[in-house]
Amino acid sequence: MALVSAIAVNNPRVIRAWCMYDWANSVYSLVITSAIFPVYYKSVMRQAGGDQVSFLGFSLDSSVLYSYALSFSFLVVAVMLPLLSGVADYVGRKKLFMQFFVMLGSSACMGLFFFRGPSDLNWAITCSVLASIGFSGSLVFYNAFLPEIASPDQFDRISARGFSMGYYGSVLLMVLCLAMILNATAFGFADEGAASRFSFLLTGVWWFGFALIPFLVLKENGSPTEKKDVLLKGYHELLGVWKRIRQLPSLKRYLLSFFFFNMGVQTIMYLATLFGTDVLHLADDKLIGTILVIQLVGALGAGLFARVSGKLGNKLALVIMIGIWILVCVVAYALQTEWQFYALAFVVGMIMGGIQSLSRATYAKLIPADTQDHASFFSFYDVTYNVSIVLGTFSFGLINQITGTMRNSALGLGVFFVLGLVALLTVTDSRLAARRR
Repeated sequence: MALVSAIAVNNPRVIRAWCMYDWANSVYSLVITSAIFPVYYKSVMRQAGGDQVSFLGFSLDSSVLYSYALSFSFLVVAVMLPLLSGVADYVGRKKLFMQFFVMLGSSACMGLFFFRGPSDLNWAITCSVLASIGFSGSLVFYNAFLPEIASPDQFDRISARGFSMGYYGSVLLMVLCLAMILNATAFGFADEGAASRFSFLLTGVWWFGFALIPFLVLKENGSPTEKKDVLLKGYHELLGVWKRIRQLPSLKRYLLSFFFFNMGVQTIMYLATLFGTDVLHLADDKLIGTILVIQLVGALGAGLFARVSGKLGNKLALVIMIGIWILVCVVAYALQTEWQFYALAFVVGMIMGGIQSLSRATYAKLIPADTQDHASFFSFYDVTYNVSIVLGTFSFGLINQITGTMRNSALGLGVFFVLGLVALLTVTDSRLAARRR
């Protein structure tokens, strides 16, 4: 096991640097997964004469293919990251693994610059999968630094601060990208498509460039010199953590709850744009404008629910948000007008930021205070995160394929939120209750 060195907690400089990685990577979530790339992808696929595309010998709806590709990327991450996190804990090199996944993800974003038309579909899907793997992979090791740089009473606030910075940073780049796309010729581009492709390149550069800040400040919490039999030792590290988790009922039940409600949260985040395109047939500029509003409102939601959790406790704050998510799914099923979509998007923004930041902080609180295996513990959180996205995006695409409408897919997500709520109600831990005054 890695030897733990003394690291000063609640150091403002270290916390600012840690939060900057949210600023760095969130542009991927907005530009690539939520806004510009999905719109560009649908536009390019329409050039082929319809929504049906051929991929690896299969004929699929382009939206279904995209959701399946995301499912595959998260499945890859879920399979390989637990072992890698065990190795990272053993050799004390979380930052090194984080750097690898940042380079993979940011390079794949840049690679999307070469997605010019339907003939490049295989390349685009490959880059999308690799970018998703890089993004999800880096988060395992990034999240594992939180219990090392902050005290438990600061987890909610710092986690929310990171997500808020991510929302603000992504909006800043998004506005720049939109300015280029809407004024393509003024910026020297041949057309809007060329400007869109340049935004993918810019996203990769932003992600990698700002990630250098936490890389320069964050320190490895262990010895990097232990290199014998690292895969075997990493496996034993992971096995030891699994045995500990099995003896922690609150942590196990919370992971089960997180598994279900995260299915809905992440699927909505990744596929909401396609819902607006395919179901309500909204124009591209209206969709992107709506997503910008969601990002700004999400930053407020992260801070708001951090305060709610401070007063009511993490558990009750999560219960409130999951209840709202259930209503969101029911309303989405019945959506008819453009303005209803905008109103629903505002609500989604408020609870999107809150539930993401509070989910991370809640898990960090439930990790035993004396643990040294933060990457390994967070690997189980991130395996749960990734497997839930696999099942969420896959089921969304499957229901859409079988029934022919995303409305039924949205209603299906509501079932996942209900299951998550039921599991959360079984969690009893004083660390998630309201603070005593």
